[in-house]
Amino acid sequence: MTENYFNYFTEIEEHFQKARGTGLFLLSPVDWALIEAWKNAGIPLEAVMRGIDVAFEKWRSRPAKARIHMVNSLAYCSQAIASEAQALAAGTPATARDAKAPFAPDDVRDFVVRNAAALRKAGHEDLAASLEALDVDALYSDLEQLEQRLTALEQKMIGRLQAAATEDELFEAKRTLDRELKPYRGKMTADQLAMLEKQFLERKLLESAGLPRLSLFYL
Repeated sequence: MTENYFNYFTEIEEHFQKARGTGLFLLSPVDWALIEAWKNAGIPLEAVMRGIDVAFEKWRSRPAKARIHMVNSLAYCSQAIASEAQALAAGTPATARDAKAPFAPDDVRDFVVRNAAALRKAGHEDLAASLEALDVDALYSDLEQLEQRLTALEQKMIGRLQAAATEDELFEAKRTLDRELKPYRGKMTADQLAMLEKQFLERKLLESAGLPRLSLFYL
């Protein structure tokens, strides 16, 4: 499968909706954090899509009485996705990623300018200046390097938010995650849960602070 590196999120969302048979179904914050955890772990898009298909095939093969509850989270597919990722890694040579952007240079420039303004408004003047200092025109020809630079700035921003977060804020985020994951915990390993918790917390901190994601995945 030829995958567009920067369509990782939307491709998975659309495939899950199609497999579920409900195009209007919206993914939850936990689902988005889970996709991000897979992306950061280097899980190929093909493995995620295969895993979704396998999980739904298994669900539909059950007797009708055992299918009274719909699949309402990508977490249901996590075990199958992990298995497909292992199978793909064992049987398929690594394929170079197609990093051609699905957006124009002007879109990238506008994205950087908009995010720098948001950072400056929130008092992160140094991060805004670092973002504006990026030579987008030069880096557009090497999108992976641009993504790495943006991610480094994003992680610095998140580090500040984590340091400033109160115990109550961290506890509430963890409690929300635990509540939403309760039906699916048995399908995830300790490492998967730890990675998901990290991504979910980061998303919550950014949302609470009203700060943008800097990665090109959110353009």
